[in-house]
Amino acid sequence: MAFHTFPETHLRDFTYRVFIAMGCPPADAELATDVLLRSDLRGIDSHGVARLSGYIRLWKKNRINAAPNIRIVHETLTTATVNGDGGLGLVVAPFAMKIAIEKAKIYGSGWVSVTNSNHFGIAGYHALMAVEQDMIGISMTNASPLVAPTYANERLLGTNPMCYAFPAGDYPPVVIDMATAAAANGKLEIAQRAQLPIPEGWAQDKNGVGSTDPNELKAGGSLLPLGSDKDHGSHKGYGLSAAVDILSAVLSGANYGPWVPPFVSFLEPPADPVGEGIGHFLGAMRIDGFRPAADFKHHMDNWITRFKAAKTIDPDKKVIIPGEPEFAFEQERAEQGIPLIDVVVNDLNELADQLQIPRLS
Repeated sequence: MAFHTFPETHLRDFTYRVFIAMGCPPADAELATDVLLRSDLRGIDSHGVARLSGYIRLWKKNRINAAPNIRIVHETLTTATVNGDGGLGLVVAPFAMKIAIEKAKIYGSGWVSVTNSNHFGIAGYHALMAVEQDMIGISMTNASPLVAPTYANERLLGTNPMCYAFPAGDYPPVVIDMATAAAANGKLEIAQRAQLPIPEGWAQDKNGVGSTDPNELKAGGSLLPLGSDKDHGSHKGYGLSAAVDILSAVLSGANYGPWVPPFVSFLEPPADPVGEGIGHFLGAMRIDGFRPAADFKHHMDNWITRFKAAKTIDPDKKVIIPGEPEFAFEQERAEQGIPLIDVVVNDLNELADQLQIPRLS
């Protein structure tokens, strides 16, 4: 599997051109580009520029509004519901998080649910917006139904990621950004491109039998909840995913469960929607609403230091702080560039030809 490495600035310029070609206003194109590039920089390759062609295909089928009228449709002092007008979740979610942050600045916390949106990239991007303001950030979204609840053989939930981000002092933020499925669908897509099997416990076939075939979803199979099976705690992953679905969509008026529209363009949305688009849930909490921010950061540093010093089973392995690998990737790739595999480069070059913009390479 061959890799090509591109400077961040090169990928940023290319991605911006793609969003402009979609008809996004310049500010939206710049923001959407930043969300995708932050994913690639942080080593989450499944949610970066590799997603561009998927957004374009949805836009061509009129399932993404490139120039949405994003607006508040319900509001109290500390809460709001935002209608994304079918826009890119990459733009809608930051809009909503800014509202949550502004409310938190005044009242200590802010909570915003979002309806009528689309795929919003990595949850960590939005939660980290709050961290930059000395706040705790929370972000989550529901997604296309690919996951079977515990004991089920029917896709009813998405991979439904959630993220909690906490600022620290001398250390990078602690960022817990995870899918509530055993694995994100993007990891299956990476395995498909590399023609590699997936680990046991990630997926089951259409008959409910465990499988290591990364193409199982295309054949009617499903992903498994975090925990894989009941004996290993899948009911907990199922519960977490249910909470994301309810907060993101039942609360906001978006589609939930099996009614969430698919991210792929070749599958049509359900004919009997129960809401609008997909939903998100975002929150921001001021640290000094609980204790002085400096005290909290000092103790966060102490927390991190102690966990990093934990005794390990293998002396060659150390306890990893949530968000630490992504921070390391971000530092490295900002200097050395972002690697993309051949399949992704070819896909992006074909996309450039379609949109009549300069090729990536």
